[in-house]
Amino acid sequence: MKILTFAGSLRTDSCNKKFAREALRLAKEAGAEGEFIDLKDYPMPVYDGDIETNSGIPETTVALGKKIAAADAIIISTPEYNGSIPGILKNALDWLSRDKPVTITGKHLLLLAASPGALGGIRALWHSRQPFEVLGVHVYPDMIALPNAYNMFDEQGKLKDEKTIQRLKTTLEQFIKHVG
Repeated sequence: MKILTFAGSLRTDSCNKKFAREALRLAKEAGAEGEFIDLKDYPMPVYDGDIETNSGIPETTVALGKKIAAADAIIISTPEYNGSIPGILKNALDWLSRDKPVTITGKHLLLLAASPGALGGIRALWHSRQPFEVLGVHVYPDMIALPNAYNMFDEQGKLKDEKTIQRLKTTLEQFIKHVG
């Protein structure tokens, strides 16, 4: 199984990038293949129908769509911006929905979130599910929110808390079995 993993964040030192990379590392330990990509490498203008009409689908959208099409499943770790889905993730999804066929439709998705706050991004997880489900993505029922995220990773970006590691491992094993 090939898993594509990324964060709904652009910041270089993002906790969500660390969480997504850890999920991929542990998924590989569970037998999956995979790749982490950075949305920063796929810049897209804010979705605008005039841009689409005049210039077509951005090349970066098409490239991201090809990565998604080649994957069996996707893992996204998203930050919570003002209690909801971050704009960069929603914008990428809006552009991806315009490229035909919609490469994300029918894919299996595991949603994660990391936040320095006490809720760990849980509100973003619930808000993020909706646009993916509207596009026919099979969003896995279990989601993981990681609170206090600034203190959860070591200097190498690895999770430090054994209970969190075990929960992530178990969820990933179940997700892989579900998709498989």
